[in-house]
Amino acid sequence: MGGLRSVWLVLLGLLSGCASYGVIQNAPLGSPPVAKSYSLKGWNQGARPNEVQINLAFSGGGTRAAAFSYGVLKALRDAEVPILGRKRRLLDEVDAITSVSGGSFTAAYYGLHGDRAFEDFETVFLKRDVERHLLDSLLNPLNWFGSAGRTEWAIDYYQEHVFRGATFADMVREDRPLIVINTSDLGYGVRFSFLQEYFNLLCSELTSFPVARAVAASSAVPVVFNPVVVENYPECGSAPPAWLQELRARSAGDARLTEMVTGLESYFDKEKRKYAHFVDGGITDNLGLRAMFDFIEAAGGPKQFIAKAGRTPPRHLVVIVVNASTDPEPVMDLSNRQPSLLETVNAMSDIQLHRYNADTLQLMKQSIADWAKKISTPDRPISAYFIELSFRGVAPERRAFFNNIPTSFALSNEQVDALVAAGAELLHANPEFRRLLADIAR
Repeated sequence: MGGLRSVWLVLLGLLSGCASYGVIQNAPLGSPPVAKSYSLKGWNQGARPNEVQINLAFSGGGTRAAAFSYGVLKALRDAEVPILGRKRRLLDEVDAITSVSGGSFTAAYYGLHGDRAFEDFETVFLKRDVERHLLDSLLNPLNWFGSAGRTEWAIDYYQEHVFRGATFADMVREDRPLIVINTSDLGYGVRFSFLQEYFNLLCSELTSFPVARAVAASSAVPVVFNPVVVENYPECGSAPPAWLQELRARSAGDARLTEMVTGLESYFDKEKRKYAHFVDGGITDNLGLRAMFDFIEAAGGPKQFIAKAGRTPPRHLVVIVVNASTDPEPVMDLSNRQPSLLETVNAMSDIQLHRYNADTLQLMKQSIADWAKKISTPDRPISAYFIELSFRGVAPERRAFFNNIPTSFALSNEQVDALVAAGAELLHANPEFRRLLADIAR
């Protein structure tokens, strides 16, 4: 993790013999009963017009990703467009934000606080040396003999200093977009979203679950952090619900859908799956985009998804993916020196990451265009816009600066300011975004 990565790994190696156990904080369903769940089903657009629907996807990448995505939020806040004769901020047209890892800090904070995030998120998180605090916890001898594990120290910090004890009950707001925080199930490779529909698979209640714990699960890099553990309660039985059985029937011949269904069905093997271990969401989807695809496919397609949600198709369907992955120049090829273990692991991870990202981007770009065609009607044509923002869009003379910003929770103020500014600049310069603004203004 940046300049401290090697130190972390050495210290973790020294402590690897200490057994630790996950702290369970997810409650069974119905304890206590809730008035409204945090779910796709309960998702409410409020009173806003449904002319423009914007979905954001925030990638992983530590504070680099958090700052880059924060810059995009600020740009959407400042962009006003005419909708049905009134000026409206594009930020108010955001329906959902899906996120992984570092991007989950920005998504969750905005979901909790709305515009207040523009007042204090930089001081609360972006410009704090979070990594130093976590390393201090690791070096504290009082922590060496406990059984909670390293991730619990991070959760305690996030709870106290970033999310201040908030739970998903605090995220139930009609004036905010749906925030979909994503993690990876280490045991079965399932992409798991912190929504009640997914917690139902665990026979568990989401509203009382701490937001800090969900964000920690989304950003828990394996080895550096322990998994976040949740209990898979048996009270709901071992038979998958009707919707999952229907999905299994529809998955025949579709490899992607079959893999998703098989993973979700695994939670009903209550004997073998008494617990689930959640780690960095970037392992199963570093862009935060796959959740959108899964939701639509699970519903049976865009028409069925809209019908189940009781909505009217928007005239402008927009997906903005904020991709904070980097392309640093490799230095190993300058010498015949054999690369270190860390360099080798990082190179392998980067190769897999970029290949998987490319596949996801291609899949989503085509899918969104297809979805728009399927929900269009002669009297209400739907236009689709797929907007990818990445450091590849930065001017060549500045690109090296961004590509060398580490995946860390300890960036300089200069780096944070540059990332925030880049988010806004790249959005305004994007041709698809300019097309969107022109189409709305007609």
